[in-house]
Amino acid sequence: MSRPLLQFEQIVKSFFGVPVLHGITFDVPAGQTLGLVGENGAGKSTLMNVLGGVLSTDTGSMHKDGAAYVPLSPRDAERVGISFIHQELNLFPSLSIAENLFLTCNPGRWGWIRRSVQHAEAEKLLQRVGLNVAPGMAVDRLSLGERQLVEIAKALNHQSKLVIFDEPTTSLSETETRRLFDLIDSLHRQGIAIIYISHALEDVRRLCDRVVVLRDGRVVGDGPISQFDTHRMVNLMVGREVDQLFPAQNLRTRGEPLFVANGLSQPGVVHEIDLTLHRGEVVGIAGLMGSGRTELARILFGLDEHSEGSISLNGEDITGRTVRERIAKGMAFVTESRRDDGLFLQNSIDENLVAVAAAGYGSSGLGWLNHSRLAQESERISQAVHVKKTVDRRQPVCTLSGGNQQKIVLGKWLLNDPQVLILDDPTRGIDVGAKLEIYAMIGQLASRGSAILVISSELDELIGLCDRILVMSRGEIRDGMNRDEFDRERILHAALHAGLEPSTTHDDSALNGEGVGDLGSSSGGVK
Repeated sequence: MSRPLLQFEQIVKSFFGVPVLHGITFDVPAGQTLGLVGENGAGKSTLMNVLGGVLSTDTGSMHKDGAAYVPLSPRDAERVGISFIHQELNLFPSLSIAENLFLTCNPGRWGWIRRSVQHAEAEKLLQRVGLNVAPGMAVDRLSLGERQLVEIAKALNHQSKLVIFDEPTTSLSETETRRLFDLIDSLHRQGIAIIYISHALEDVRRLCDRVVVLRDGRVVGDGPISQFDTHRMVNLMVGREVDQLFPAQNLRTRGEPLFVANGLSQPGVVHEIDLTLHRGEVVGIAGLMGSGRTELARILFGLDEHSEGSISLNGEDITGRTVRERIAKGMAFVTESRRDDGLFLQNSIDENLVAVAAAGYGSSGLGWLNHSRLAQESERISQAVHVKKTVDRRQPVCTLSGGNQQKIVLGKWLLNDPQVLILDDPTRGIDVGAKLEIYAMIGQLASRGSAILVISSELDELIGLCDRILVMSRGEIRDGMNRDEFDRERILHAALHAGLEPSTTHDDSALNGEGVGDLGSSSGGVK
């Protein structure tokens, strides 16, 4: 066992008298990759803020290389070789890569910056992380994956001995994720200790030597990764035995066609899209980033235009109808980014929950709202989406965990009782407990006769949730399959297009939702 590089000893932290961390104790040996997992609200972020000097402890202590470590600011963490790669990257987009790398430690004398030295050193750092771009390039010209590599290069520039990765793959493509994993493996071989925080438990198993599981501010599991399969991690995180992650399909029956799109096209975006959603079914859309999935969802909901084709709901042509009109007809759309498009972050939970349905709660013809009815409905929906009872619904939604924020986004649409619900990556960046609850809500909506369209980057999610899966590539639907035909290789083959024409890769009955009888049961396992 390597000597401890970092030790947490009985860390306790409370906010306004409410305990958040309850005596956290574990260590991080030098050169070890440790996975830190837990639901949103389990205490991971609070603990890392203590480590980074953003928060102070109430009681307890930390030691770095055997010496007492009491950071008073993030600069103190940086000085002792601790670096953070945050989910929201800490870069200045308008500055160059080199300027970002040397923001706090520019090479030079008497206040003069030696640009030639700065660029030469930046090139060395970029080579170490495998980023082949000019140091003088502005950061805003880089992809998210490339920006993340710049953040890692910053950590290397500070001679970091411990690097914390917080949900690093949330916004990355598959290729960028593979490159990140290769780099983390390289850092590990160089003897750099890593704390890897992620809700993607298979990634934790792939990368980490050891795992620490937090629940409600306590360590509930700690040991070699060989002792933790995904099933055990999930059970420890949620505090109960979880036998089935996805709702059973045999509890719902598919009804008549409810939502139909014919020949939807928009030059350079989507081409000849035919899509039918039936009452009581969940249809998934798979595809790589850039395949047109999100663009199609926005067109279906009326956010973006299309040049050809038609859309009908309940047999009524809604082509050309506004978003407001589509909402009134029973459509709902959970967008890809809850923070940018789905929430009023500074408004309260109640205000967000009633944002869509408020118009239906007038107490007179004068435009006054019936606040008592709205409060009752807000309480009902809060309970339905399992927002914690200890949460004050008057508090700003920005203070909630990612999982609770996503429940609020879904809850505001549930209050409107949608007939057609479009979900774009609905569980991205949230913990397994919140995923379980959202999956259950999707199943309940479908069992009540709603039609659900789910776009997801996680193939396991689509396979577990859906009755049919359509595969998009280059703005077209390339394949479609019913549940008994689900095949990972076939889905990937269609997503990559593989030089095939659409007609050679799909069964028209699956594309149009024909031939799907009573639905079978789910696989039953935790994936």
